[in-house]
Amino acid sequence: EEDKYDLYSSLLFKYFLAEGVVCGHDLFVASAKEHPDNILKELPAPLLDDTHGKELGDEAAAVKSEDFQDSMKIAWRYQNLPKVEASPTTHTKFGHYYDVSKKMSPELCQSVKLHSFYLHEELSSEPKMKTCKMNSGYARLLQSIQRIISQEGFDGSDPQKKKRNVLRIGIQSLGSILWGDDVSCSYTPEDTHSLTKFLYVLRGLLRKSLSACIITVPAHLIQ
Repeated sequence: EEDKYDLYSSLLFKYFLAEGVVCGHDLFVASAKEHPDNILKELPAPLLDDTHGKELGDEAAAVKSEDFQDSMKIAWRYQNLPKVEASPTTHTKFGHYYDVSKKMSPELCQSVKLHSFYLHEELSSEPKMKTCKMNSGYARLLQSIQRIISQEGFDGSDPQKKKRNVLRIGIQSLGSILWGDDVSCSYTPEDTHSLTKFLYVLRGLLRKSLSACIITVPAHLIQ
């Protein structure tokens, strides 16, 4: 949920996309507010020197030296038996660290495949579309996501030919008036259930594909 000042949701949104860039995932960024290219320019810079990893490496080295000292004390008849550990000593690194005061380099951003959906461009380039009593912006967005999942092989097709990857989808300010959804400015919206229909269909697309999605919603505007 976007708060009134749109600080935390915006930061989480950018973190999610930045992690996709660092992991080499394909990105699909959709917005009706700002152009996806501009959103990418604002991604935080990753801390790739991995200071945290060095600390973990030092810990692992200390554990090894303790193991060596233990092996000197242990009786010879038990020396070759496997050691049972009460707690795991190896650490699995998950995710990366980012510096929000710096921007990600353009070279790093361009290293991944970006699919963008800017509503104003989409509406001006194609004839008006209305399907299943759903807002036309949402219908176009679903159509675009479905096309990319199918064409880029995220639906699991041709797994032998292509290395499998993950599609990260980011949708900004869904449900706002900028999407043409009057649920945020009218007590009797024209398409009452457009937003819920969209989310329902999107969930089905995500479940059937190698994709993950983050959506920000201006809940404080919705009646």
